[in-house]
Amino acid sequence: MTHQSILEFSVSGRGTRDITSAVAKVVNDAGVQCGLAHVFVQHTSCSLTITENADPDVRRDLETVIARIAPDGDPSYRHDLEGPDDMAAHARSVLTDTSLTIPVGSGSLLLGTWQGIYLWEHRTGPQRRRVVVTVLGA
Repeated sequence: MTHQSILEFSVSGRGTRDITSAVAKVVNDAGVQCGLAHVFVQHTSCSLTITENADPDVRRDLETVIARIAPDGDPSYRHDLEGPDDMAAHARSVLTDTSLTIPVGSGSLLLGTWQGIYLWEHRTGPQRRRVVVTVLGA
């Protein structure tokens, strides 16, 4: 069995948004008891991550780490058509993940106790993002 849904999210700018419950609903609606959920973001300046869902400081610290690796407005960037955060957002997306694969068991996502699925926006301004969730299994 295969089931696919496209989720849309509005984000206010850079940072993480917990999308675990939205993805879990797609899995539940698919009726798959055992299989895989593939989650893919259709954009080049944001990403997906599975990380700690209990302490928001983890996500803030991840933002600090990635900002050191791909800073806004680096004078060596050539691509800056949409502003100083443009190339940094693309680099951050390439350094992280644009897709995730999560096991499904007993009709639910088999995430660990402290794991959540996050849409990680790398642009500083508001955006509208599409995430494709494909559930495969029986």
